[in-house]
Amino acid sequence: MMRMMGNETSLTRRAVLGGIAGLGVLALLPGRALAAISAEKAESLIGKVVSDINGIINSGASEAAMIKKFEGVFAKYADVDFIALSALGPDARSASSSQKSAFIKAFRSYIARRYGSRFREFQGGTINVVSSKEVKSRYEVLTKTQLKGKSPFDVVFVVSSKNGKFIDMQVEGISIVKSERKEIGAMLDRRKGDLNQLIADLQAG
Repeated sequence: MMRMMGNETSLTRRAVLGGIAGLGVLALLPGRALAAISAEKAESLIGKVVSDINGIINSGASEAAMIKKFEGVFAKYADVDFIALSALGPDARSASSSQKSAFIKAFRSYIARRYGSRFREFQGGTINVVSSKEVKSRYEVLTKTQLKGKSPFDVVFVVSSKNGKFIDMQVEGISIVKSERKEIGAMLDRRKGDLNQLIADLQAG
């Protein structure tokens, strides 16, 4: 992975790309999951993801419209349940079914706002698929992002071989899901572990 110049630049890029995943982080996925996929299918999936994201970045749409479109991309291509509950961490095990469902929905909107609002910083840029490789029960799809006036940098999308949906992104070797787990954990700590309050606050924006 390329080393980014400055923490703010690194966080900005990680944030937007995380949203892709999200990267839309969060509605129930439509359609029937595939039993297994190939490296070629994983690469094709991410090709569709980056194509949609490139279109959003350079659409000239309002920020609100871009955020809504971004949320749709995430819901369409990501394993939203997995990402959201992974971000919730250990608290997901003790949460009730209704709490999990509510958190997934609230988390999707939270991620769309958190990352989608920064798309304007990426206008004029592009994301392109480079290669893919199988790693255990997953596929890692390497993409290269080019921003105007900046050196290109690599982002890896992690795709599950079980259902053909992407489950994480790695920017500079840093997992978006793990980063969000720390963030959500801090939010819960500030609310003294009250998951219902966190869900309400995420929904309120």
